[in-house]
Amino acid sequence: MQLYWSPRSRSFSALWLMEETGQPYERVLTDISTGAQKQPEFLAINPMGKVPALKDGEATLAEQSAICAYVAERYPDAKLAPRLGDPGRAKYLYWLFFAPGCIEPAIVQIFTKVQVPSFQAGWGDATQVFDVLEHAVDGGKGPWLLGEQFTAADVMIGSNLNAVIRMFKMIPTRPAFDRYLDACSARPAFQRATTIANG
Repeated sequence: MQLYWSPRSRSFSALWLMEETGQPYERVLTDISTGAQKQPEFLAINPMGKVPALKDGEATLAEQSAICAYVAERYPDAKLAPRLGDPGRAKYLYWLFFAPGCIEPAIVQIFTKVQVPSFQAGWGDATQVFDVLEHAVDGGKGPWLLGEQFTAADVMIGSNLNAVIRMFKMIPTRPAFDRYLDACSARPAFQRATTIANG
C-alpha cells in the first residue's frame, strides 16, 4: 500500500491507522504547501486534491473514514473492526463516520463563528457534538468507544479530538477527553505516527 500524506494535516489518522496494522506500507510525502496535491498524477488518485489518499494495487481511495474502513477490512488480523454480524459493528460504523460527518463541521462552525440553526445543520450544533463525544468516551465500559476493543473508529475520533484539543487548542478540554486522549497517545502506533508526522 502507498499512503499519500502531508505533515500537520488530516493525514495523521491514516498514518496512525497504518501503524496500528503492523503491516508494511510506503509513505509518499505530498507537500500540500507547494501544491503537490493539485498535480495531475495526484489528482488521478484523489480528484479532490486532498490528503490522505491511498493506493493499493489498482485500488485508489481517499477520505479518512473510507481509508480507515478499507484498511481495517483489508487486514482483519489487526482486529481494527468488529466482524460482519457482530452487534458492535453498528456503533463502530457510527463513530467511524461521526468524525467527518459531525466533528469536522462543528470545528468549521467554531472557527468561522457562523451560526447555523441546529435543525438545519446535519451535525446539530458544535456544543451537542462535543457533549455526545464526552458521553461516548466516558461511558465506563472501557477505555475505547466499543469498550475494551480498540478500533479504527478510535483512530478517527482520537485523531480529531487530539487535533482540536491538544494540537490547535480550538476547544477547551474536559476530564473525559483527557483520559481518552491519554489512552490514545499511550499506544505505540500513535507514538510512531506522531514521530513520522513531526519529521
